Amino acid sequence: MSRVVDLSLLIEDNMPAHKLFQRPVITTHLSHESSKAFDLGVPGDAMTFQTNFIAMLDHVGTHVDAFRHVKPDGAPIDEMPLEMFMGKAVCFDLRHIPDLGDITAEDMAAAEAKAGVKVDGHIVLLCTGFHARTYPTLDSVWKNPLLTVEATQWLYDRGSRMHGVEGPSTDKPSDNIFAQHRLCRELGISHWEWLVNLEELVDKGEFQFFGVPLKFKGGSGSPVRAFAIVD
Repeated sequence: MSRVVDLSLLIEDNMPAHKLFQRPVITTHLSHESSKAFDLGVPGDAMTFQTNFIAMLDHVGTHVDAFRHVKPDGAPIDEMPLEMFMGKAVCFDLRHIPDLGDITAEDMAAAEAKAGVKVDGHIVLLCTGFHARTYPTLDSVWKNPLLTVEATQWLYDRGSRMHGVEGPSTDKPSDNIFAQHRLCRELGISHWEWLVNLEELVDKGEFQFFGVPLKFKGGSGSPVRAFAIVD
């Protein structure tokens, strides 16, 4: 029987965010107690409700980058085809990569062999164990590994147009080069960032992945509810 694996980080007030970005603000807008003042419903059966105020960037928590994020004339999130955000996928076991380490093309080839799935247009998710090691400390913002340009090219050469990582970025925070993002810009590919629970997908072979964005007009990215369906 198939099983759904939730790969999304819980969105909450003041959660950690990328070093360049503001943390979100999430608070109660109207509570069941305060909404009594509207006198809704009928005598003996009041209708109360809760609504929340949410203020956050489109690159907080588990999210996907639109082409517009790194390319001025790139497609915004609402103009990218939905098909990009779902499909056949495989998870690579890269838990030997340390904090601030480099994921190389050699690492990718070895992980492909271990996974037993030949990458051919797959979405590739990279499990480094980083989230489990660091979240919710500030290390989760300042110590994520780098997906090198050679490893990114390795994915592109095998038809992979989308990939996903743990932590806030595919580039390490100890420099401001953003080599991986710049190569994605040139190749026309993109990625999900801050995925969680990837350990549950290691050694599962091929599965179906979904990380569909909200339809923000002109959006540079979007939070997603990412999940996988595994047999």
